[in-house]
Amino acid sequence: MLEVESYRRLAERVVGTTIVKGWSDAYAAKKLVTTTQWSRTVRGLTITGTGRRGKLMYLETDGVRLAMRFGMTGVLLIDSTTGIDGLFYGPHTYRAQWIRAGLELSDGRRLVLHDPRRLARVEIDPDLSSLGPDALALTKTQFRAVVDITRGEGPAIKARLLDQSVVAGVGNLLGDEILFRAGIDPRTPTARLSIDQRAALYASFTRTMKALGRRGGSHLGDHMPGRTPGGFCPLDGAPMRSAVIGGRTTYWCSSHQK
Repeated sequence: MLEVESYRRLAERVVGTTIVKGWSDAYAAKKLVTTTQWSRTVRGLTITGTGRRGKLMYLETDGVRLAMRFGMTGVLLIDSTTGIDGLFYGPHTYRAQWIRAGLELSDGRRLVLHDPRRLARVEIDPDLSSLGPDALALTKTQFRAVVDITRGEGPAIKARLLDQSVVAGVGNLLGDEILFRAGIDPRTPTARLSIDQRAALYASFTRTMKALGRRGGSHLGDHMPGRTPGGFCPLDGAPMRSAVIGGRTTYWCSSHQK
């Protein structure tokens, strides 16, 4: 999500231009009715602004809203300029065959979606109602809704943080970093969090967003040196544990995360 915010800021550079041509391959167009819908829809639209909800970046136009999802390895480029230096899961080089979709603009520039793993998507008039509040702007009241469970113990807190309908934008690395800093075991059922743990989690949530935003992405967290099989906690040297939680490989410290 922090990476996507960097792409949104990059896209601000093309506000005011008109789209001369658009294109998309079959992978990026999977959420569209046809592979040619993107090119037919975007031509002639003027870009009037940018926006983001969680991991979804969108362009406001004088017509329909245009959006992009980046998956694990998708990157936005304007010509050869990127919004981020590199991704933890992605390549650090750019190749023409990995360009999945894009826009040619009236000033001669190209805004392109680059993705070697073919998981990125373009969307037209995306439905934002299925997404929770944005993680970067999460208020304390909205956070209470994240940790309040009305029935049973609820899912593991890591899985709860990854639920985009609850809070939009927390990915696997970001979720692990938030819990690492808060000292909370990611397997803890959400409803079992104590008052002190909830307070620590909210403080960690807000501080992590600011810190990693300044550093340049969720792949630059404090826990990352220990994120390897057989790794050790960078904070206290204890062995790191690993399990699949919420469908994602999760790492946590066996000592300070309780």
